[in-house]
Amino acid sequence: MTQPAKTEATAAEVQTFREGMARLGAAITILTTDGPAGKHGMTASAVCSVTDSPPTLLVCINKSNRSHDIIEKNGVIAVNVLGGRHRDVAGLFASKKDEEERFAGADWRTMATGSPLLADAPVAFDCRITDSNSVGSHTVFFCEVQAMELAEGQAETLIWFGRDFHHITAV
Repeated sequence: MTQPAKTEATAAEVQTFREGMARLGAAITILTTDGPAGKHGMTASAVCSVTDSPPTLLVCINKSNRSHDIIEKNGVIAVNVLGGRHRDVAGLFASKKDEEERFAGADWRTMATGSPLLADAPVAFDCRITDSNSVGSHTVFFCEVQAMELAEGQAETLIWFGRDFHHITAV
């Protein structure tokens, strides 16, 4: 039996939740899209797997973020997982700089959907948005993988933990 959802959180609950989330390490990605609404990208950590058959990710984006409507209208998204060498690129895509300047900071290519894929990402998932659900301030996008690429060599990732970036390499 499911419990009814709580509709409003107090300021103290919001602050405690944010502090708790700062203690949950999360992979840093650059979400990119291209299509009728234009080429766009943003830095994000709210990404995780849903199922491997069909391969599907979920991506959560705040409805007030300028990227939200562009990604929704394009209906496609690339999830570019970052490595330690991408710290500056993560900062660039988290900034308010224009798209031309953001994309000039790295090498990009495309695969199935036309969304920009970071050429040297440890892994890049090229996805079509198949469903979405509104939850509070965010939209949860369900993204079916159309193509993906794993980089050659040692596995690594850039994570966000304790309100800072950390580079992790597999042993």
